[in-house]
This record gives sequence, C-alpha cells and structure tokens, in this order.
Amino acid sequence: MDHNEKYSEELNVAVRVVHMACALCQKVQKSLLSTTFDDDVKSKDDDSLVTVADWSVQATVSWILSDAFGSENVSIVAEEDVQTLSKSDSAGLLGKVISTVNECLAEASKYGLKNPEEALGPLEVLEAISRCNSSGGPLGRHWVLDPVDGTLGFVRGGQYAVALALIDNGEVVMGVLGCPNYHVKRDRLSNQKQNHIASDISMHSSDVLEVGCVMYTRKGTGEAWVQPLVYGDRKFEWPNFAKQIHVSSIDDAALATFCEPVERANSNHSYTAGLACSVGLRNKPLRVYSMVKYAAIAQGDAEIFMKFARAGYKEKIWDHAAGVLLVQEAGGVVTDAGGRSLDFSRGIYLEGLDRGIVVCSGVKLHEKLIGAVYASWDSSNL
Repeated sequence: MDHNEKYSEELNVAVRVVHMACALCQKVQKSLLSTTFDDDVKSKDDDSLVTVADWSVQATVSWILSDAFGSENVSIVAEEDVQTLSKSDSAGLLGKVISTVNECLAEASKYGLKNPEEALGPLEVLEAISRCNSSGGPLGRHWVLDPVDGTLGFVRGGQYAVALALIDNGEVVMGVLGCPNYHVKRDRLSNQKQNHIASDISMHSSDVLEVGCVMYTRKGTGEAWVQPLVYGDRKFEWPNFAKQIHVSSIDDAALATFCEPVERANSNHSYTAGLACSVGLRNKPLRVYSMVKYAAIAQGDAEIFMKFARAGYKEKIWDHAAGVLLVQEAGGVVTDAGGRSLDFSRGIYLEGLDRGIVVCSGVKLHEKLIGAVYASWDSSNL
C-alpha cells in the first residue's frame, strides 16, 4: 500500500482492526453455539438483538481508532449504546464485555497495531462504546461502524459481517467488510461461479476455500480487494495474500442470482418475487443475513440484491456504507429504486430514499430492474 495516497493510512488501520474484530466475533459465536448463556444475548427496544460481540467490537474499534488518530480527531457513528450495560443488574454482562475486549486488544500487535499498556477497566470500556455517538452529517470525517451486522444470523451460526466505512464531507470514501463465515475461493482467477454464502454450507477442503475474509476498497480507485482471515499463530503482514475482486460479468437475467434479506420484516419478499419474475430471473433467491449480500455481488457470487422495506422503516447508514462502496469500486451499480445514488450526508439515516435499494453487478440488469419497479409500483401496496 502506498501510504502517500489519500486515506491510505485510515484504510491500513481499518483493515487491521476489522481483522481483529472478526477474530473476536468468531470466538464469541463459537461460545454462543456451544452453550446456553442467554444472558449473552439481549433484545433492544426495537426487538432486534444485541450480543457481547456487538459491544465488544464497538469498544475495540473505538479504542484502536482513537489511539491511532487521536480521540479528538475521531468521530464515530455506530449502532450500539451503553444503556443496557450500565444497568445495575448487568454487571455480569459488562464483565464479559470487558474480558472479551481486553482479550482482543491483547492480540493487537499480531495485526500490527498498538496494544494498551494496561487492561481496560469498566469505565474505559463504557467510554469507548459511548464515544461512538456521532450523528454524521455533510461536513467533516465520520467513521461508520456496524459491529455485528446481521446479529440474528450471528446467534444462529449463520452469516454476519463487521462493517467499517469512512465518510468525508458526506461521501463514503473507504469501506471495509469483514465476513467471518463467508467461504472464499482461493483461486479468484477461476471463472467457475460458486455460491459460498448460504448459512448451512460446510466445506473444509483447504485446497478449495478460505473460510472467512475481509474485503476493502477506497473511493475512486476502481479496485476492491479480499484478504483471508488470519488464523493460528500467523501474524498479519500486508498485503496478507490480497487478491483483487470484481463483479460478475453475467448480464442475462435468466442466469443471474439475486439476494434479499432473510427476515420478512426487513423486506417485502412477495414484491421482490414479482420483480424477479417480470425481468426473467429464474434462480431461487438467496436469503442471506447482513451485508454479506454486498460482498457476494462485489466478488461475483451473485448479481442482484434488492430490498424494499415496509412503510415507515428508515434505512441506517451503517447497514450499507461499506457494502455500497465495495460493490461500486468492484464495478457494480447501487442506487435507490428511483435510480438515484444513496445519500450518506444526512445523518444516521438514508434520508430521501426512493422506495427501496437496488444493487446490481452491471448496468444492463440494473436498468431492467429499475424499469420493472416503475412499471409495478402503483399496484404493490407498499
């Protein structure tokens, strides 16, 4: 990496800390799946889930970014707060978060980052989480973090992602997406298309797949890259076997694969099924948790991602920022259903979003889908 290029130092730190976060999540997920510690998973006011991993990743990323760039220079927009952790009956939960954070930070040097001189205490961990309270906006630089995107997939042993992006004066300029359960072909030069994003895939051949990856990009480079996760005693050394990725060249709807959210509350499956039929999509949709859908399109394992949320639902920037840039720099197209670019400059929500989000590997498929939306919307009852 040329450290003289714009945002190169930010990308360097971001990729390394997302690798750390992926390792943290893998340990927590393994623990969740092997025990019945219900206290490790909590429900938020909107009925979505939050886990030890969510708070621990947020604290870890916050501490690393603040140490690397100075807390006074770091503005972070993130999903979690400390309301639950601060309750008097949450001492045990907070203790697990503190232990998880310190265990992760103790490994920072393995990834070429600085370790804390001493283990963090309760106040320091809560402060690190609370520091992520920016609301973003059109001016200045803002880091955007989703510590565990797809928490339901995470607790079920399925797909999830750690997403970190940087917004500068309202534009997403850097995106990093960690996908710990996403199987990635070792040979990215192969033209054989395989889907490695289903939650139930269990493939262990070391000759065929890398289990887990981190994808990253910078705006304007026209390049997106993937690295395997770091396992065992191996230390992270740049470029860590990075390989360039690119969207699929398939532009025939009959051959295209499309992704959509698993939960019906997050997207209208019947409407997307109608759109799929109208443009000639024949393959069964892949319903996948988290921003792994963006990752799949960026590296050519799928061609389309559609999301049309229920009336009144507002999309949050941390659910899309890193993935949108990744797809765009890998050669894809991302707009709202009206064909307009997504606006990340108006706070924590994607304000002004026209109906839904359409992500495609190429212009031809994108134009077909946008046309189908306009032709069918009035009768959709959305």
